[in-house]
Amino acid sequence: MATTDRQLFGIVDALAEVQRSSGQQYDTFRVRGKVFGYFWPRTQTVGLKQTLSEQLALVAERPDVFEVQFTAGGFGWVVVHLDGIDADELGELVFEAWRLSAPDDVVAQVPDLAR
Repeated sequence: MATTDRQLFGIVDALAEVQRSSGQQYDTFRVRGKVFGYFWPRTQTVGLKQTLSEQLALVAERPDVFEVQFTAGGFGWVVVHLDGIDADELGELVFEAWRLSAPDDVVAQVPDLAR
């Protein structure tokens, strides 16, 4: 059930126009300069942009896997514990975070996922 950081990076890198940068404490995922996610290697957790309703639903459904990170600009960021989620579900959440940040013309480059 757990997802590895290698699987996470494969999911992120498969999306259009993603820039991944590494800092001392965490990696940042961007699409055209807009942040849609973070990865903390030490804790094996990912922070992902979601809608407020999705943030609340995820945390309510499985508080052992998801935590509220913060809210900003009408979005709810959620912390995901990689040891509690499979790669397919994580892929859906990463795609949604990316889609919420990417311009329409970039989203259109991945039509099979966007529908």
